[in-house]
Amino acid sequence: MIYPLVLELAAPGAPVRVPVAVTCRVLKIAKQPYYRWLADPVSQRDWDEAHLINAAIDIHVDDPAFGYRFIADELADAGFTASERRVWRLCSQMGITSAFVRKKRGKSRLVGPPVRDDLVRREFTANRPDLLWLTDITEHPTSEGKVYLCAMKDVFSNRIVGYSIADRMTSELAVAALRMAIQQRVLGRLTPVEFEAIMTTRAASAA
Repeated sequence: MIYPLVLELAAPGAPVRVPVAVTCRVLKIAKQPYYRWLADPVSQRDWDEAHLINAAIDIHVDDPAFGYRFIADELADAGFTASERRVWRLCSQMGITSAFVRKKRGKSRLVGPPVRDDLVRREFTANRPDLLWLTDITEHPTSEGKVYLCAMKDVFSNRIVGYSIADRMTSELAVAALRMAIQQRVLGRLTPVEFEAIMTTRAASAA
């Protein structure tokens, strides 16, 4: 239900107060049903689910690759209490799905993640620096929550050439590590580098 959001934005104590008419126009909803809903207060469960939906939308906007399972994990990290099934139901109602849509196949076939080209054909060796880099993302629990480390390693020297740390496992985590490695090792030298990603946690395309 979107009406609690309209009410929250129009509240006198809102950080940025938005009139009901403006919110309804932006969300493409009629004002009359909203006022009818306002005259008949909703249950605490409706309020809780409205806040869950708002938080889920924010998470999905932040990383459209997230499906309901990743969203459920992020909600738990943010302090929300909701089962994975409940998150699935709310996401289904609001049309929140992973940006990585898998093609439907016959019932006899299992659906798996998209297949990527193996550029190095499992030959993890190099005869000079910066010919082949490997990357890995690992999860580290801390007293303040989970953090994720993405490290970029040069196969020849066995040295870390780039890394990034964040409190969420998003595509930007790997991009930041790769950007750091390129800035330190490649810029100024037109040296081709093969790149192989090994995900030891969960693939970002998982729902």
